[in-house]
Amino acid sequence: MRSLYRATRVYTLSHPSVGEWILVDDRHVERVGSGEPPGADRVMDLPGTTIVPGFIDSHVHLTGVGLSGVGIPLERARSGQELLGLVAEEITHGPEKVLAHGFDESQWHRPDVPTLPEMDELGEVPFILVRADGHISLANTAAMKASGVLESEGVERDERGQPSGVLRRDANARVQRWFHESLSDHEVRELQLQAASLAASRGVTCVHEMAIPQSRGTRDVEVLLEHRQQLPVDLVIYVADMDIPYVMNLGLEAIGGDLSLDGSIGARTASVGRSYQDGEGTGTSYVDPDELAEFFHNAHLAGLQVAVHAIGDAAIEQALTVWERVYRALDSRQRRHFRARRHRIEHFEMPRGEQVERAAALGLAISVQPAFDAEWGHPGAMYERRLGEERAAAMNPFGTLLARGLEVGAGSDAPVTPLDPMYGLWALETHHDPSQRMSREQAVRLFTVGSARLAHLEEKKGRLEPGMQADFAVYEADPLTIEDPRELRPILTLSRGREVFAR
Repeated sequence: MRSLYRATRVYTLSHPSVGEWILVDDRHVERVGSGEPPGADRVMDLPGTTIVPGFIDSHVHLTGVGLSGVGIPLERARSGQELLGLVAEEITHGPEKVLAHGFDESQWHRPDVPTLPEMDELGEVPFILVRADGHISLANTAAMKASGVLESEGVERDERGQPSGVLRRDANARVQRWFHESLSDHEVRELQLQAASLAASRGVTCVHEMAIPQSRGTRDVEVLLEHRQQLPVDLVIYVADMDIPYVMNLGLEAIGGDLSLDGSIGARTASVGRSYQDGEGTGTSYVDPDELAEFFHNAHLAGLQVAVHAIGDAAIEQALTVWERVYRALDSRQRRHFRARRHRIEHFEMPRGEQVERAAALGLAISVQPAFDAEWGHPGAMYERRLGEERAAAMNPFGTLLARGLEVGAGSDAPVTPLDPMYGLWALETHHDPSQRMSREQAVRLFTVGSARLAHLEEKKGRLEPGMQADFAVYEADPLTIEDPRELRPILTLSRGREVFAR
């Protein structure tokens, strides 16, 4: 069936405003044009509106987004006591166990997290409170005992050797996995559906799902694969696992994704070259270099695109050094194929100038999260407190990455920051460093064409031209010209020709 959508303007992003209507043949764009429209089986008049290509979020955790939507709004807390108050309110509803995501003590009046005795005063219901970045959890004694994490690496202990309730690394992953593995398949499906529906309501037509078996178990991605075709948005799936045969047996063409080489700045677990300014140490390196080299080499030879999480400059150095080892072992023809693979680094927040050049020389693709800068990158905010003014000022050099010719796409890391490309556009325009700011068109391209290229989808997604998939969103105000886009929402979203959201 041919459907005609008539608006005031239609953007393709390859050119300026090129038309006033778009003709869709089943799931693909057939024509975009101006003037007298062609005949169609179905015509939808959308006067005064603007059509733009569907946004693509290059880094999402769907089940986590779903849980955040139905769970305790921890992001509202502004102190440890407010955090516990929100948990106490939830416990009055009689849950068997609780997991909630989103507290950020760097936004509190005092950054002291609740003690274990304070958490245990709320009773025997096991609860887990995950920091906004996902790299630290708070858990009461009931949760630590039920999940069996007390002997795991990463259980923080006080001067007497007693658990403090703060969990990092393996303990953090294990306690979250214990909760997720208690969910039924139906509950997991519903959470993923709610998250995908939220994406569609924000004009997003495709997401790059970052599955993390270490903290959610393998069932999470297996359930997602079973019902991916029924979801309202298209999916590209990355599994943070080094088991290459397992990932290939799932039928996937990429591996890694949020496979962590380090942690986060907020948790002081990002691997950095110099000590944190407001704490001891230089963070954590999660993977042995030789093990990483074997994984990179074998995954590349298996024909997979590889992606890894690297935030700190030391973690970025590890990724680049190991990729260079692999690259140097290839001949000229093989190096061309290597560059064409567009192996990815997620986040890439603290690169030094020479690291940007080395990443470009390898043909690596970079997945950035602009809202990180909006949340934590401005003067006096968390990055500056953790790293000092000099290092914080140089973080997230989005403009430099583009100027040096790297492949760059954008996402949210939802639920870490909201699954909302409009917030991402605003963050790119208001970067803490004026020299790194982008125009609105550049920002839109990053969330469309850029993210499509990260997943080798540039022949299908990111532009509205004949033969491309019919992925687009319709807005009553023009996303490319409205002064502040943060509250802008679509009135209609199409993904692969399906009307997946309408208001």
